[in-house]
Order: sequence, then structure tokens, then C-alpha cells
Amino acid sequence: MIHRHSPGSTRRLTLGADKGFDAAEVAADLRQACVTPHVAQKSRHSAIDGRTTRHEGYALSIKHRKRIEEAFGWAKTVGAMAQTVYRGVERVRARFIRTMAANTIARLPRLLAA
Repeated sequence: MIHRHSPGSTRRLTLGADKGFDAAEVAADLRQACVTPHVAQKSRHSAIDGRTTRHEGYALSIKHRKRIEEAFGWAKTVGAMAQTVYRGVERVRARFIRTMAANTIARLPRLLAA
């Protein structure tokens, strides 16, 4: 999907990913495709340098990514989605939707308080 983006576009794209994508080859490929890599940095030997991390958008991207990952982590642990017991795309999709709805209901008191 990244390579469908036209390099002549006026708006630069960003791509958020976890630490597994913090590699020099990935960062170079993304920059060549005119995409800014908003990849979580490894603690040592990170391919994401100051060109990316100095911007306010990078910090916001990492913060938003963490919020999204929290829901998926909850679904895996509490919602028992780490290994599904259902077969078929439709059943798994329905289970996932119910699990994420339950996550939203569980978060509702905190959302309403904010």
C-alpha cells in the first residue's frame, strides 16, 4: 500500500509501526517512497534518527500508537483473542467486534470522566 503513494504528492505520509520495524533497510525504503517512518525506537542501535524524532508529530504518533495498542493488548489478554477458538472469517470477525465493544464499555467510565 505504501508504494501506491505517489512521490510527487504535496502531502507527505507517515507510517507508524512497532520496534520490529526499526531497521535501516525499512527506514531507507520508506524515505525513498516519500514516507516518514514513525517507528518506535529500539533502545540501542535505532535506525530512526533525529530527522524524525525532533518533530512534534513523531511524539504524537507514538502516543496515539500506544493508545491503539492498549486496546489490542486488552483484547488478547482479557478478551481471549490471543488464540481464537472459532473457525471462519465471519465468526472470528464477530468475536473481535464483540471483544472491542466490551473494551469500549469497560473504558466508558474513564471516557465519560474526561
